[in-house]
Amino acid sequence: MRENLQQHNKRIRHLKNERLETIKPGHRGNKVIKGKFANGEELYIPAFSNVLKWQLSKNPQREEKKQDNYTPSVLKNADFISSDQDMVVWLGHASFFIRLKGISFIIDPVLYSLPMVQRRTELPCQPEQLQNLDFLLLSHAHRDHLDQQSIKTIVKHNPQLKALAPLEVGKILRNTCPHLPYQEAGWYQKYDLVPDAVEVYFMPAMHWHRRGLADMNKMLWGSFVLKTPELSLYFAGDSAIGPHFEEIADLLGPMDICIMPVGAYKPAFLMAKSHMNPHEAVRAYNNLRGGTFIPMHYGTFDLSDEPPGEPARLVQQIAAAGILQGLKMPAIGEPVLLKHLQ
Repeated sequence: MRENLQQHNKRIRHLKNERLETIKPGHRGNKVIKGKFANGEELYIPAFSNVLKWQLSKNPQREEKKQDNYTPSVLKNADFISSDQDMVVWLGHASFFIRLKGISFIIDPVLYSLPMVQRRTELPCQPEQLQNLDFLLLSHAHRDHLDQQSIKTIVKHNPQLKALAPLEVGKILRNTCPHLPYQEAGWYQKYDLVPDAVEVYFMPAMHWHRRGLADMNKMLWGSFVLKTPELSLYFAGDSAIGPHFEEIADLLGPMDICIMPVGAYKPAFLMAKSHMNPHEAVRAYNNLRGGTFIPMHYGTFDLSDEPPGEPARLVQQIAAAGILQGLKMPAIGEPVLLKHLQ
């Protein structure tokens, strides 16, 4: 009995960055089962049978998708880079430029087309113009969020850059840009590289990791909260609906700005445990006690079965029905000035 218990304990560990503050009382760290990060308490591994079913099934919206040529509007603009105003600027998909208290962040930058997936929208500026950046934030290591070519470009033009990443993602950063300083965190941890004017927390998300054939859930995933005395900003990363949204609001207070994923949700049998549809994203936003809702993760890459314009249409319909009060849908490259939202 004792030997079985010892073997069981060897298979389950809890990991966190022991140097960083953990804001959830009693949290031991992220659960790791047989070398794989759990999705909270349970190990989640997407079933290959569902991928095969998707490939062999006919999309019921196939014709509608063919005829839908929607792409988000793009405002050609590089002025936000040199501005001194606090703002959020969507760069397409899940990539954002954020300035808070004079500190510039770039989140999940994917500036080019991906292998076998063509980018459907332009950037507002040339990738080389993204300069004077202080911090690179990475929510997880899926290729539509962590693109090595994009990171190399950004590091080349921002020698002062530091990266904030999930546990174990530093392995990719060391391989990509060996001299890039970075700090890893587990869920509920506060990074300490950021100046005191802005607090940055790594928080939960319901998702998973894979980049290669043998690295399933070997790296952590999550979301970010950026917090100043005046404002709390939430970046959801990729996530299914779950209880963590309400928990984040309980730990860190209502979120004034919620950047929420609304695309790549069909077919549901494949996507429901990885992504949210627009209705679920609004439920999550309400659980966050959110103020302004900025949608992302739609229109830039074709990753799923829904027509490209469907997420935007549904979000607008939900807002028109009075269920979503704080919708803000900027064009790619359009600054959302944060002082106007406080």
